[in-house]
Amino acid sequence: MTAPVIRALFQKRIGGDDALLELARRRFEEAGLAAEVYADNADELSWVLTYAPAAATAPVVHLSRGINLLVPRDREKVEQLAVRFAGRVDGFVAHDRAQMADRIDDLAEAVSYLDGRFRSLPGPPRLWLEYAAGLDPGRFLAVAERLAPIPTAGICLDVGHVGIRAARTTFGHRHPGLDVTTLTTTDPRLPELVDDVQAAVRSALGTVLDLIRGLALLGGPLHFHLHDGHPLRPGLADHASFLTRLPVPFAFGGRRSLDLLYGAGGLEAIVTTAAETRGPQGASFTLEIHDPPGRLPVDDARDLFRHWRDTTNAERMNHWLDVLSQNGMLVSNALSRVAER
Repeated sequence: MTAPVIRALFQKRIGGDDALLELARRRFEEAGLAAEVYADNADELSWVLTYAPAAATAPVVHLSRGINLLVPRDREKVEQLAVRFAGRVDGFVAHDRAQMADRIDDLAEAVSYLDGRFRSLPGPPRLWLEYAAGLDPGRFLAVAERLAPIPTAGICLDVGHVGIRAARTTFGHRHPGLDVTTLTTTDPRLPELVDDVQAAVRSALGTVLDLIRGLALLGGPLHFHLHDGHPLRPGLADHASFLTRLPVPFAFGGRRSLDLLYGAGGLEAIVTTAAETRGPQGASFTLEIHDPPGRLPVDDARDLFRHWRDTTNAERMNHWLDVLSQNGMLVSNALSRVAER
């Protein structure tokens, strides 16, 4: 039986030359991770694919966030990429748009057109529509239901995006007019609001699991973007490791930090639900965790950086890759436990 595909974000997010991608390829192959790559254009995709790790499945391509499948010119760009890289990529991820829920027939027509082109290619790629615009889960399910019969179409469920929306909705019900994402960890109101903040955060997992079950009933393929987060997290609220917490300047529950949306236990519940509703091979996963602060020596990969005088950024990259590997082990272990049942 083929093992489920576990991917991670394969990208040079830290300054330096292409030795960083050589390091990434080495670490991905050591961890048995496949790649999901970002690419805004064909030249960028061609470049990053030269460094992609050897894996049983080709990389998935996360298209530019500016791509809108409802726009004919953008569909042409996707079609051109699919033709040029036929047989070299496994699929393309495109963000949804808020207006898609009101233009479901137009969206289905656009995706059907690309489906016709994709199926004429060797090793037809899949087009994943990602939950990214913050749609009400019920409306997103309606979009997914319309796309389910299209052979090369699939749904990409970004658990971070869903979770942050769920936390905002739950908190908003308790505190009308106050958006939880406008708070910070140093806000003087937080100690009085923290119980409700964390109750809202805990609501995320149930929302995600219900959405997974609803999508599974449609029978189409599912791809997951996995990352943790917290509505008070500075910068991007999500794209965090499942092995971290959010520091706060006061004690709460015996700690001076807060649980994130999911943690390792929530991740296991997500992966387990996906595997049990779709079968262990019925879903694919990408760890879309951005580079956390930290450094890890590159002693065993120093050969890649002999031409570098300062290996600070190499150590930062190595730390990020280690975080991806650790989170990948959590996903792999969860899938193994499902398979053993």
